Amino acid sequence: QVQLVESGGGLVQPGGSLRLSCVASGRTFSTSPMGWFRQAPGKERDFVAAISSNGEWTHYADSVKGRFTISRDNAKNTVYLGMNSLKPEDTAVYYCAVEKPHNTDYIPAGFDYWGQGTQVTVSS
Repeated sequence: QVQLVESGGGLVQPGGSLRLSCVASGRTFSTSPMGWFRQAPGKERDFVAAISSNGEWTHYADSVKGRFTISRDNAKNTVYLGMNSLKPEDTAVYYCAVEKPHNTDYIPAGFDYWGQGTQVTVSS
């Protein structure tokens, strides 16, 4: 079993920044590719960013490219999502998850061991 705990969400004004954290326990974190997703009220859960197990490779949704940065610290069993230039449309609950072996699609079904999520609200 894997436990994931997200934190760092909150209320921020448009143009502001936040850094989300996701702490993992229960398995060998350093060998697990990870991802961030988000879900706004009444909408599907959407892919945001992914990172390889060693942190050398990353991938982003077009909507966040250039504004968000995914990173990880395997010594701390933690994956981060740095978010800059936040927009109201970034408002959502943000989740981290472990990517399944041999996954080929950045959709929720390609990930498991989800955290409980952290709310990000961008509003003036």
